[in-house]
Amino acid sequence: MLTPKRVKHRKWRKRASSQPDSRGTLLVFGSYGLKGLEARWITARQIEAGRRVIVRSLRKGGKMWIRIFPDKPVTKKGAETPMGGGKGSVDHYVCPLRPGRIIFEIEGLPEDQAREALTKAASKLGVKTAIIKR
Repeated sequence: MLTPKRVKHRKWRKRASSQPDSRGTLLVFGSYGLKGLEARWITARQIEAGRRVIVRSLRKGGKMWIRIFPDKPVTKKGAETPMGGGKGSVDHYVCPLRPGRIIFEIEGLPEDQAREALTKAASKLGVKTAIIKR
């Protein structure tokens, strides 16, 4: 799964922004892409599940790019732990997705196969998405 190698701060505060993203909104590498339409946290597991679906449909004739990276740590306290005692330990990492951000890009597939692969990947993410084309 995707996790950062080094982090400046081990635990972050919860901050959220639902304003449309200003960067990462255009297709740069591939011909087809999956664009997020709502503000959500996407976990490293969800990104990995989408990546696996796309790689399976690419077989050996195409290329894929992941345009997001989960670098935000999410903490969790143990079950049945009383209040107090500080913040919990890091449980997993997420990528805070804002509307308009490109998640995956694909190159080297016919349009029908690319749409099918991106639709399957979108079902793994749990976010409203749109398939876009250059």
